[in-house]
Amino acid sequence: SLFNEDCKELYITYSKSYKQVRLLFCYQSECSFVPVNQYWRTGANRHTIINTNSELIFSDNILPSVEYSLYTIPGKDKWKVVINSENGYFGIVQPDESNDLFSFEAFPTNLNESVEQLTIDFVSDSIGSSVRLRWDVTEVLMPFK
Repeated sequence: SLFNEDCKELYITYSKSYKQVRLLFCYQSECSFVPVNQYWRTGANRHTIINTNSELIFSDNILPSVEYSLYTIPGKDKWKVVINSENGYFGIVQPDESNDLFSFEAFPTNLNESVEQLTIDFVSDSIGSSVRLRWDVTEVLMPFK
């Protein structure tokens, strides 16, 4: 995914997963995939990479221009989004927390229709821009400036 506005570029590189018949965003005892309240690499196989050519601001946290890892901890009413400086992992579920740059909260909403394949893209409106994650009947917006 690529977002480009006013010469600011933001790339999100992730491995797309399919829902299939799995339960998503559920408690581990009932879950076959992506349990709540646990680190998730926010994709399949390799963790999700966020790369920008300019400084961005996520929830009053400054993200300098370079490459980072984006992890999430899904929750029922809110998600924790974690930006970590390590970016060479394959298949790791939880990064070394000492390399976390910052984290912020994002709030899931329900979609009317199920999205079969994990989709991360960008949306903009009069309020600003967001990284948007959609999968199954869940949507999470991560606003940035």
